[in-house]
Amino acid sequence: MKARTIGRHLKESIKNLGRNGWMTVASISAVAVALMIVGLFLMVMLNLNKMAGQIENDVEVRAYIDLTATPQQQDELKEQIKQISEVHSIKYISREEGLKELMKDFGKDADVIKPYQGDDNPLNDAFEIKTQKPKQTEAVAKKIEKLKYVSDVSYGKGYVKKLFNVVDVARNVGIILILGLLFTSIFLIANTIKLTIVARSTEIEIMKLVGATNAFVRWPYFLEGLFLGVIGACIPVALLLIIYRQLYTYFIQNNFQSYAFIKLIPFDTMALYLAGLLIIIGAVIGVWGSLTSVRRFLKV
Repeated sequence: MKARTIGRHLKESIKNLGRNGWMTVASISAVAVALMIVGLFLMVMLNLNKMAGQIENDVEVRAYIDLTATPQQQDELKEQIKQISEVHSIKYISREEGLKELMKDFGKDADVIKPYQGDDNPLNDAFEIKTQKPKQTEAVAKKIEKLKYVSDVSYGKGYVKKLFNVVDVARNVGIILILGLLFTSIFLIANTIKLTIVARSTEIEIMKLVGATNAFVRWPYFLEGLFLGVIGACIPVALLLIIYRQLYTYFIQNNFQSYAFIKLIPFDTMALYLAGLLIIIGAVIGVWGSLTSVRRFLKV
């Protein structure tokens, strides 16, 4: 296609946007409202998914070493644990480090533990094990507890499996709801855009009667649908990012991010995700709505 023809189609599509006035406003508004709802839900689900992933990654196996085990026997145990295929990493935690962690967890009440420092420390040395996949935690723990020189294994038995089930259900429900909202939005937006095309059915029929090709007729409407979708998507993107920046700043200022599982997606990353997804969705829906409507009037 020649550059002059592309320029003509571009000018024609822009003129149509202004010429149709309220229909253009209605189409852009439909895109904006629908994608605002989708974007808001998407923003929430992305952060919930991040938090769920953080909780999964924090799950670990802690193998407590028998107090009678010599340094050499501890090394042997470490090598045996490393040989388990599902193990990703292993870290040695001395009884002194374990006590410090416990005091940190107790916070203001740490004074209660201070008398147990030094030789009175009742804790065991331990290995902190991370698995290749969070869901392998229970299986790895069962293998480790059978090894010699392991006095006890801690991995959140009883609630780890329930935790993974809850996370899986939350993710699946979120995906289903987002897909449902997307399909609803597609039909709502596409039907609104179709109204603007149907209102100009006579214009399309005349162009066909004077010899215009299908491609020549389609191009202005293709570009018009593209513009409607992109402009309509930019409005919710701007509003949602303003809201998210305020929320993210509030979380930072109030130190919510210090909690292990409350980690919001950084603003720049969210802006990239949200803008990219909503603008692409808006553009696709706008083009699809325009082209499917025009097709009805090309058979003259």
